[in-house]
Amino acid sequence: MQILGVAGTGAHALCARIAPHLDGRVAVVERRADESGASQAKTAARSSLQGRPPGTDATYELGDDGVWAGAGQDRQLDDLVDDLAPHYDHALLVGYPDTTFPTVALGDAEVEDAAVEADTPDDVAVETVLETVADAEPYVTLDALVEQVKASPRADRAGAIATFTGRVRTKDGADDPKTLQLTFEKYDDVAEDRMRTIESELMDRDGVEEVVLFHRTGVLESGDDIVFVVVLAGHRVEAFETVSDGIDRLKDEVPIFKHETTVEEDFWVHDRP
Repeated sequence: MQILGVAGTGAHALCARIAPHLDGRVAVVERRADESGASQAKTAARSSLQGRPPGTDATYELGDDGVWAGAGQDRQLDDLVDDLAPHYDHALLVGYPDTTFPTVALGDAEVEDAAVEADTPDDVAVETVLETVADAEPYVTLDALVEQVKASPRADRAGAIATFTGRVRTKDGADDPKTLQLTFEKYDDVAEDRMRTIESELMDRDGVEEVVLFHRTGVLESGDDIVFVVVLAGHRVEAFETVSDGIDRLKDEVPIFKHETTVEEDFWVHDRP
């Protein structure tokens, strides 16, 4: 899923100009606040939940035509984006100037490192925004990749899905210094081409129907997901073997470089003996 933030006066108008040009399904997440700064969304959610059964935190209303509405509580933006990723191709975040996603700053909106800046929505070139969206690293979750392989035309021949998730661990041993973050860099075209080649070669195996590899780049903190391998196969044996080979080949063959920041030092891992 590709994500774009739009902050400032006229954000809705700009989203209305952009959305028709985005391929696939588009979701909008909006931060709403009244003049006092209290969240209208939270107020509305509490109102909607007044009649909820005891012990529940959310209510959903679904029409026969598929139109739905929902209200709930205790959700953060990251949680909601994770939920959207398996089902939408794009998400527009309205009123979130402080995310790490590419963001358009309108008027006097205070956005650090804004991808695009303009006084009004009409001053924004849609083509520039679309290029920004296309150039950004997609927001990928394990659930999204699982849904992707399930949708494969070869899925009717598969009885197994196996996955691997690599995470940022805080420390290897009890006496090791705590890792604060990892930073990953890659040769974009070379790394992507190599991952696609590995996927294709693994899919040539008997019983393997789909293989997807994904590795995040940028700054990741302790506990964040780094890399995913998802395999759709006829049986569990082929699935497990291919997942293991997939992560081994990705680590050995794909030019991705890791910089580690601990409480004691910073270093490139490939420079260590």
